[in-house]
Amino acid sequence: MKKIGLIGGMSWESTAVYYANLNRLARAAYGGLASADILLRSVNFDEIVTLQKAGRWDKAAAVLSDAAAKLQLAGADCVLICTNTMHKVADEVEAAVSVPLLHIIDETALALKAAGKRKPLLLATRYTMEDGFYHRRFAQHGLDLATPDESGRARTHAIIFEELCAGHVLDGSRTDLTGLIEAAKDQGCDSVILGCTEICLSLDPEKTPLPGFDSTAIHCDAAARFAFPKQMRLSA
Repeated sequence: MKKIGLIGGMSWESTAVYYANLNRLARAAYGGLASADILLRSVNFDEIVTLQKAGRWDKAAAVLSDAAAKLQLAGADCVLICTNTMHKVADEVEAAVSVPLLHIIDETALALKAAGKRKPLLLATRYTMEDGFYHRRFAQHGLDLATPDESGRARTHAIIFEELCAGHVLDGSRTDLTGLIEAAKDQGCDSVILGCTEICLSLDPEKTPLPGFDSTAIHCDAAARFAFPKQMRLSA
Protein backbone atom coordinates (compact mmCIF):
# COMPACT_ATOMS: atom_id res chain seq x y z
CA MET A 1 0.00 0.00 0.00
CA LYS A 2 1.28 3.45 -0.92
CA LYS A 3 0.89 6.60 1.16
CA ILE A 4 -1.76 9.05 -0.07
CA GLY A 5 -1.05 12.72 0.64
CA LEU A 6 -4.13 14.93 0.96
CA ILE A 7 -4.18 18.73 0.93
CA GLY A 8 -7.50 19.29 2.66
CA GLY A 9 -9.56 21.67 4.73
CA MET A 10 -11.08 23.45 1.71
CA SER A 11 -13.59 22.83 3.21
CA TRP A 12 -13.11 20.22 5.90
CA GLU A 13 -16.67 19.04 5.20
CA SER A 14 -15.52 17.51 1.91
CA THR A 15 -12.13 16.47 3.28
CA ALA A 16 -14.04 14.23 5.70
CA VAL A 17 -15.70 12.63 2.67
CA TYR A 18 -12.28 11.97 1.12
CA TYR A 19 -11.06 10.36 4.34
CA ALA A 20 -14.13 8.14 4.64
CA ASN A 21 -14.16 7.16 0.96
CA LEU A 22 -10.48 6.24 0.86
CA ASN A 23 -10.77 4.09 3.96
CA ARG A 24 -13.83 2.31 2.57
CA LEU A 25 -11.92 1.63 -0.63
CA ALA A 26 -8.96 0.27 1.34
CA ARG A 27 -11.26 -2.06 3.24
CA ALA A 28 -12.85 -3.22 -0.01
CA ALA A 29 -9.41 -3.81 -1.52
CA TYR A 30 -7.73 -5.60 1.37
CA GLY A 31 -10.58 -6.82 3.56
CA GLY A 32 -10.62 -7.20 7.32
CA LEU A 33 -9.70 -4.09 9.31
CA ALA A 34 -7.59 -2.53 6.57
CA SER A 35 -7.57 1.25 6.28
CA ALA A 36 -5.81 3.63 3.93
CA ASP A 37 -2.32 4.97 4.63
CA ILE A 38 -3.10 8.70 4.55
CA LEU A 39 -1.11 11.83 5.28
CA LEU A 40 -3.33 14.90 5.65
CA ARG A 41 -2.32 18.56 5.64
CA SER A 42 -5.47 20.48 6.45
CA VAL A 43 -5.19 24.22 5.81
CA ASN A 44 -7.25 27.08 7.29
CA PHE A 45 -9.96 27.55 4.67
CA ASP A 46 -10.81 31.05 5.88
CA GLU A 47 -7.32 32.19 4.89
CA ILE A 48 -7.64 30.57 1.47
CA VAL A 49 -11.06 32.15 0.87
CA THR A 50 -9.63 35.56 1.76
CA LEU A 51 -6.92 35.07 -0.86
CA GLN A 52 -9.48 33.90 -3.43
CA LYS A 53 -11.64 36.97 -2.91
CA ALA A 54 -8.60 39.24 -3.19
CA GLY A 55 -7.48 37.54 -6.40
CA ARG A 56 -4.20 36.52 -4.73
CA TRP A 57 -4.02 33.12 -6.34
CA ASP A 58 -0.22 33.37 -6.28
CA LYS A 59 -0.24 33.40 -2.49
CA ALA A 60 -2.82 30.62 -2.35
CA ALA A 61 -0.62 28.60 -4.70
CA ALA A 62 2.34 29.16 -2.37
CA VAL A 63 0.34 27.85 0.61
CA LEU A 64 -0.71 24.71 -1.23
CA SER A 65 2.72 24.17 -2.77
CA ASP A 66 4.28 24.30 0.68
CA ALA A 67 1.69 21.79 1.91
CA ALA A 68 2.45 19.45 -1.00
CA ALA A 69 6.20 19.64 -0.44
CA LYS A 70 5.77 18.83 3.23
CA LEU A 71 3.53 15.87 2.44
CA GLN A 72 6.21 14.50 0.12
CA LEU A 73 8.85 15.07 2.77
CA ALA A 74 6.68 13.14 5.22
CA GLY A 75 6.59 10.19 2.82
CA ALA A 76 3.56 10.70 0.58
CA ASP A 77 3.75 8.73 -2.68
CA CYS A 78 1.16 10.94 -4.37
CA VAL A 79 -0.63 14.21 -3.66
CA LEU A 80 -4.29 15.18 -4.05
CA ILE A 81 -5.70 18.69 -3.78
CA CYS A 82 -9.07 17.96 -2.15
CA THR A 83 -10.98 20.72 -3.93
CA ASN A 84 -11.85 21.49 -7.54
CA THR A 85 -11.45 25.26 -7.25
CA MET A 86 -7.85 25.15 -6.08
CA HIS A 87 -6.90 23.14 -9.15
CA LYS A 88 -6.69 26.61 -10.66
CA VAL A 89 -3.16 26.52 -9.17
CA ALA A 90 -2.53 22.81 -9.70
CA ASP A 91 0.39 23.41 -12.07
CA GLU A 92 2.24 25.39 -9.39
CA VAL A 93 1.54 22.74 -6.78
CA GLU A 94 2.62 19.95 -9.11
CA ALA A 95 5.90 21.77 -9.76
CA ALA A 96 6.66 21.77 -6.01
CA VAL A 97 6.85 17.96 -5.79
CA SER A 98 8.40 15.05 -7.65
CA VAL A 99 5.65 12.56 -6.74
CA PRO A 100 2.50 12.39 -8.89
CA LEU A 101 -0.24 14.95 -8.36
CA LEU A 102 -3.51 13.21 -9.18
CA HIS A 103 -5.53 15.86 -11.02
CA ILE A 104 -9.26 15.92 -10.27
CA ILE A 105 -10.18 17.56 -13.59
CA ASP A 106 -8.31 15.00 -15.69
CA GLU A 107 -9.74 12.10 -13.71
CA THR A 108 -13.27 13.46 -14.06
CA ALA A 109 -12.82 13.99 -17.80
CA LEU A 110 -11.56 10.43 -18.22
CA ALA A 111 -14.57 9.07 -16.32
CA LEU A 112 -16.95 10.99 -18.58
CA LYS A 113 -15.19 9.81 -21.75
CA ALA A 114 -15.26 6.21 -20.53
CA ALA A 115 -19.02 6.54 -20.09
CA GLY A 116 -19.42 7.97 -23.59
CA LYS A 117 -20.44 11.46 -22.44
CA ARG A 118 -19.49 14.53 -24.42
CA LYS A 119 -21.47 17.55 -23.18
CA PRO A 120 -21.58 17.74 -19.37
CA LEU A 121 -23.04 20.47 -17.19
CA LEU A 122 -20.56 21.72 -14.58
CA LEU A 123 -21.92 22.65 -11.14
CA ALA A 124 -19.17 24.24 -9.08
CA THR A 125 -17.98 27.45 -7.45
CA ARG A 126 -18.08 30.63 -9.51
CA TYR A 127 -14.27 30.48 -9.80
CA THR A 128 -14.39 26.99 -11.28
CA MET A 129 -17.29 27.76 -13.62
CA GLU A 130 -16.02 31.13 -14.84
CA ASP A 131 -12.21 31.29 -14.65
CA GLY A 132 -11.64 28.99 -17.63
CA PHE A 133 -9.16 26.51 -16.17
CA TYR A 134 -11.74 23.70 -16.00
CA HIS A 135 -12.97 24.40 -19.53
CA ARG A 136 -9.45 24.46 -20.96
CA ARG A 137 -8.53 21.17 -19.32
CA PHE A 138 -11.74 19.55 -20.55
CA ALA A 139 -11.15 20.85 -24.06
CA GLN A 140 -7.85 18.95 -24.06
CA HIS A 141 -9.95 15.81 -23.60
CA GLY A 142 -12.32 16.77 -26.41
CA LEU A 143 -15.25 17.53 -24.11
CA ASP A 144 -17.69 20.44 -24.48
CA LEU A 145 -18.37 21.83 -21.00
CA ALA A 146 -21.55 23.79 -20.16
CA THR A 147 -22.39 25.88 -17.09
CA PRO A 148 -25.63 27.40 -15.77
CA ASP A 149 -26.63 30.94 -16.70
CA GLU A 150 -25.51 33.90 -14.56
CA SER A 151 -28.24 33.53 -11.95
CA GLY A 152 -27.67 29.77 -11.80
CA ARG A 153 -23.94 30.23 -11.30
CA ALA A 154 -24.54 32.77 -8.54
CA ARG A 155 -27.02 30.48 -6.80
CA THR A 156 -24.71 27.47 -7.02
CA HIS A 157 -21.77 29.48 -5.64
CA ALA A 158 -23.89 30.70 -2.72
CA ILE A 159 -25.11 27.19 -1.91
CA ILE A 160 -21.52 25.95 -1.78
CA PHE A 161 -19.93 28.71 0.29
CA GLU A 162 -22.83 29.80 2.48
CA GLU A 163 -24.34 26.38 3.13
CA LEU A 164 -22.41 23.24 2.24
CA CYS A 165 -18.99 24.49 3.38
CA ALA A 166 -20.63 25.36 6.71
CA GLY A 167 -22.25 21.92 7.01
CA HIS A 168 -25.78 23.02 6.10
CA VAL A 169 -27.53 20.70 3.63
CA LEU A 170 -30.91 22.22 2.75
CA ASP A 171 -33.74 20.60 0.80
CA GLY A 172 -34.59 23.86 -0.97
CA SER A 173 -31.07 24.19 -2.28
CA ARG A 174 -31.10 20.59 -3.50
CA THR A 175 -34.27 21.44 -5.40
CA ASP A 176 -32.58 24.51 -6.93
CA LEU A 177 -29.57 22.49 -8.08
CA THR A 178 -31.84 19.81 -9.53
CA GLY A 179 -33.70 22.52 -11.43
CA LEU A 180 -30.44 23.69 -13.01
CA ILE A 181 -29.75 20.13 -14.15
CA GLU A 182 -33.26 19.83 -15.62
CA ALA A 183 -32.72 23.05 -17.58
CA ALA A 184 -29.36 21.79 -18.89
CA LYS A 185 -30.99 18.53 -19.96
CA ASP A 186 -33.50 20.50 -22.01
CA GLN A 187 -30.58 22.35 -23.63
CA GLY A 188 -28.83 19.18 -24.77
CA CYS A 189 -26.42 18.33 -21.96
CA ASP A 190 -25.88 14.58 -21.53
CA SER A 191 -24.47 14.49 -17.99
CA VAL A 192 -23.72 16.59 -14.91
CA ILE A 193 -20.45 17.01 -13.01
CA LEU A 194 -20.65 17.55 -9.28
CA GLY A 195 -17.65 19.82 -9.74
CA CYS A 196 -17.27 21.05 -6.20
CA THR A 197 -16.18 18.50 -3.63
CA GLU A 198 -19.05 19.57 -1.32
CA ILE A 199 -21.89 19.11 -3.82
CA CYS A 200 -21.98 15.38 -3.13
CA LEU A 201 -23.29 16.34 0.32
CA SER A 202 -26.45 17.64 -1.38
CA LEU A 203 -26.85 15.63 -4.59
CA ASP A 204 -26.73 11.89 -5.14
CA PRO A 205 -25.23 11.36 -8.62
CA GLU A 206 -27.39 8.26 -9.00
CA LYS A 207 -30.57 10.32 -8.59
CA THR A 208 -29.90 13.43 -10.70
CA PRO A 209 -31.96 14.17 -13.85
CA LEU A 210 -28.83 13.62 -15.95
CA PRO A 211 -26.21 10.91 -15.33
CA GLY A 212 -24.12 12.26 -12.46
CA PHE A 213 -20.34 12.24 -12.06
CA ASP A 214 -19.17 13.01 -8.53
CA SER A 215 -15.69 14.52 -8.80
CA THR A 216 -14.96 13.69 -5.15
CA ALA A 217 -15.68 10.00 -5.59
CA ILE A 218 -13.83 9.92 -8.92
CA HIS A 219 -10.76 11.54 -7.33
CA CYS A 220 -10.82 9.02 -4.49
CA ASP A 221 -11.10 6.12 -6.93
CA ALA A 222 -8.03 7.41 -8.77
CA ALA A 223 -6.08 7.61 -5.52
CA ALA A 224 -7.14 4.10 -4.60
CA ARG A 225 -6.04 2.70 -7.95
CA PHE A 226 -2.67 4.38 -7.44
CA ALA A 227 -2.20 3.35 -3.81
CA PHE A 228 -3.65 -0.17 -3.97
CA PRO A 229 -2.64 -1.22 -7.51
CA LYS A 230 -2.46 -4.98 -7.02
CA GLN A 231 -5.44 -5.35 -4.74
CA MET A 232 -7.96 -2.91 -6.24
CA ARG A 233 -11.14 -4.53 -7.48
CA LEU A 234 -12.45 -1.25 -8.96
CA SER A 235 -12.59 -0.92 -12.73
CA ALA A 236 -9.61 1.07 -13.99
